[in-house]
Amino acid sequence: MKKIMLIGSLLLAMAVVLAACNLPSAQKTPTTAPDLVNTAAAMTVQALTTQIGQVSTPTPEENATAQPTQPTIPTATNTPSGPTPTIVPCDRGSFVKDVTIPDGTVLSPGASFTKTWELKNTGTCTWNSNYAIVFANKGNTLGGPASKQLTSGTVAPGESVQVSVDMKAPTTPGSYRSEWQLRNASGVVFGIGPGANQTFYVDIKVNVSEYSFIDHYCDAKWTSGAGSLDCPGTEGDAKGFVIKVTDPKLENGTTENEAALWTNPQAVENGEISGKFPAVKIAQGSHFKTVIGCLNGASNCNVIFSLKYKQDGGDVKTLKEWTQTYDGTVTKIDLDLSDLAGSSVEFILTVRANGEMNQDKAFWLLPRIGS
Repeated sequence: MKKIMLIGSLLLAMAVVLAACNLPSAQKTPTTAPDLVNTAAAMTVQALTTQIGQVSTPTPEENATAQPTQPTIPTATNTPSGPTPTIVPCDRGSFVKDVTIPDGTVLSPGASFTKTWELKNTGTCTWNSNYAIVFANKGNTLGGPASKQLTSGTVAPGESVQVSVDMKAPTTPGSYRSEWQLRNASGVVFGIGPGANQTFYVDIKVNVSEYSFIDHYCDAKWTSGAGSLDCPGTEGDAKGFVIKVTDPKLENGTTENEAALWTNPQAVENGEISGKFPAVKIAQGSHFKTVIGCLNGASNCNVIFSLKYKQDGGDVKTLKEWTQTYDGTVTKIDLDLSDLAGSSVEFILTVRANGEMNQDKAFWLLPRIGS
């Protein structure tokens, strides 16, 4: 501060001197040249200005004294967070494997089958018998129910269970898929996969050129003169019966490794038994194939085999008949069905006693429609 006051006094003195230089002089000729005076004054002002700048510029120490240092405030930083934890749903499953009917299985038209899946409980809730598998309204029901309860017992998280549905293949050739999900005890539908919203399914192909009457024999309506018959029937039933026989022994003494239908007529004179099968659509080039005769030991067997049909819902017609007796020989049949190609046909297998019914153990070995 003293330095500043001193500088102010010097500036004031200089101003007085400069003013005096400008006053009129008694002498007409100045003793000092104006330029010299101005130059000296300018140098003096410059010198004073330099001093002022030097004096007035505070040193770092003075700044430190005059302006206290402000405390440093730490800058806030974001603390990195870990991964968001996965929330496992209460009800969720995963597909393990197809136990039966792998994808792409070829079935004959109208074939009955049981589809079984193995599923795993990947949720946090235990499944019980109040849980069910339900049709997901995607694809074809394939004759299955709208829903089916799980088997008795529980399936804890992490455990697996096998679930089954009885189904039937369509009668029209093509590829078919039926999609399913699960339903909990509260009626909430859920599925498989991370989001518990995917379906599990059965995928089949229907080929009309390979229709097996053996596979569908209990889909047929079996009758005799006594009325409707059970399927499978009971051996010895006087009303007539049909039974599937594996590895049948024929009248020629051979034992076959293919299954046969034992169709025994009603136990009356000219007694009869017949089975009407669901309609199938016949492809071009299809044939009806089988081997017919009497089972081994039925020495009094004397029967008439008939293959009848209804085309597109029309009247019943006979395609062909064959008479068989116990003579140690069997008859191989191969009928061209070209005249029925493109039609929906209900086939009827019929066996009639040729007179008195006595040991008429008539068989159809592997009856089928093939190319």
